[in-house]
Amino acid sequence: MTAEAGLAALWLAAALAGLQLLLAGLAVKRGEATLLGAVRPVAIVQGIMALIAMGALIAVFCASDMSVALVAENSHSAKPMLYKFAGAWGNHEGSMLLWVTILGLAGGAVALFERRLDERTLIATLGGQAAIALGFYAFLLFASNPFGRADPAPPDGAGLNPLLQDPGLAFHPPTLYIGYVGLSVAFSFAIGALVTRDVGPAFARAMRPWVLGAWIFLTLGITAGSYWAYYELGWGGWWFWDPVENASLMPWLAATALLHSVTVLATRDGLRAWTVMLAVVAFSMSMIGTFLVRSGILTSVHAFAVDPERGAFILALLAIYIGGALALFALRVGTVRAGNTFEFLSREGGLVINNLLLSVILGLVLIGTFYPIVAAAMGTQLSVGPPFFDGTAGPIALVLVAVMAAGPLLRWRRDDMQAVLERLMLPIAATLFAGAGVFVLSSKPVGALSLAGLALAAGLAVASVAPLWKRDLRRAPLFLYGMVVAHLGIAVTLAGMAASTTWTEERLVAARVGEPVQVGPFSVTFEGVNPVLGANWSALEARLAVQRGEDVATFYLRPQSRFFANPVTNTSESAIATTLDGQLYTVLGQPDNAGRWQLRLWWKPWVTLIWLGGAMVAIGGALSMLGHILRERRATRRAMEAAWA
Repeated sequence: MTAEAGLAALWLAAALAGLQLLLAGLAVKRGEATLLGAVRPVAIVQGIMALIAMGALIAVFCASDMSVALVAENSHSAKPMLYKFAGAWGNHEGSMLLWVTILGLAGGAVALFERRLDERTLIATLGGQAAIALGFYAFLLFASNPFGRADPAPPDGAGLNPLLQDPGLAFHPPTLYIGYVGLSVAFSFAIGALVTRDVGPAFARAMRPWVLGAWIFLTLGITAGSYWAYYELGWGGWWFWDPVENASLMPWLAATALLHSVTVLATRDGLRAWTVMLAVVAFSMSMIGTFLVRSGILTSVHAFAVDPERGAFILALLAIYIGGALALFALRVGTVRAGNTFEFLSREGGLVINNLLLSVILGLVLIGTFYPIVAAAMGTQLSVGPPFFDGTAGPIALVLVAVMAAGPLLRWRRDDMQAVLERLMLPIAATLFAGAGVFVLSSKPVGALSLAGLALAAGLAVASVAPLWKRDLRRAPLFLYGMVVAHLGIAVTLAGMAASTTWTEERLVAARVGEPVQVGPFSVTFEGVNPVLGANWSALEARLAVQRGEDVATFYLRPQSRFFANPVTNTSESAIATTLDGQLYTVLGQPDNAGRWQLRLWWKPWVTLIWLGGAMVAIGGALSMLGHILRERRATRRAMEAAWA
């Protein structure tokens, strides 16, 4: 009965989404207080019904109820409980139910907590959120029912893809979905403001926490996904420009541009039309990512291959939502006032350049991702990979870093060129010094992009902390610390990318027992292979004795070659040693007829900076969000005290 209860809750949520949309439309048109007050509780109950449906799906997975077709196809009774739990969204139908559940909860949260917007604009926003949810409820109920029964029920399930049986992938999809849904709320705010012609600072201040939240979770999701692919797939790389990786990167690029634009609108009443347009573009990118992963046009460990009819359904939703939003923008953009003006040489001008560069990179990634798909549809098979993306987006990204370094040192509205150059002297000196040092001291040739990346990372690091110079650090606002930490995180990530690209060493050897192999500063000795058993797998595990220098104690790494029976799959489980200056990465291959075993060894200097920087960026976003929330609460409290006085 759990599955039937979940399906009933899903139908109720869909009905409430339809009612919410209808009431919102009538309320905005007529302005009746009764209708305005009715939309909020409907949105809250809709979110609760979606949560009940998701809870029911998790329950049948945890109970290994093989009479539910989705459980039989994507789970197994012998799986550890964590992967039974996570298996609820480790498939097409479950992931879409999780998507719409987070969407419903977000709409309920807006209805419950938002008090800053004009009531009509808020109701129009909730109507936009209901319209998005209604389309996805229809998709689940008519094309991807997660609660369908298997008749007859199999004795056991087919199991979950072993590559997805990892703690990182158990929590990676929900993180990305929260980011996607945050962009859907920003999109709904933009639609609501266009409908009621209420684009202004109040609208931006209401939207900003959702944009920040989406950006934080997308940052965490992309960072975690990068590290998962790095250690789980056994290729030793942290980014492959896989189309599904790009599907998460494109919304992040758009959200980054939107975050800067909404800040200008909220604090300086500028970039009104640009902010609305970026809100539409950011959600469009999340919809395009959903289409890529769930349409069946891609083959990837990240993607859920489904039939073309489902892909057509998602494509139709994308056309309706994005086409409708662009049409509304075209009709109402003339009613959006320009807002306050500013000089080109100003912080606003720097943010505009920042957004334009982000938009160009977004366009390149979009073209590089879709061009092979379009070519394949026309009968031509081709591949667009790292050489294209690195060669086109890489130089523009470095220019973007330079602009990012200068932006916080500019004054609002207008600035003086001589004063700007004086403020930039120290970051410029750090850039030149770091570049010269790397060029002279590097033991290996350094490519132009890597050299520029390392040099600019040093300059950006210095520029990132510049806003704190000559300030009372105890009185500096929390959101300023957030900006500093986030920008410093970008510098750290850039340094890790450039350093690991330049100085990585790889050894592919056929090792005999007792033979040492040198890779980077490490001596690795192969001591043999032993069989081991796991919860639902068996493996051959190598024992590698590792020493760094003569006076350092030996430690051991144990890479594995695993075998899963359900489904039948072989995987390579890397073993990694992390030090302050990088990682030793090891993978066990196959034996040969001479009794040797293939080993693949990498020394990756400073590679951990990539993910440390990603975490810093997310922490900076969280500090910024908390700072803005506290500032608004203080302002509200002062206003109330003044009113009482």
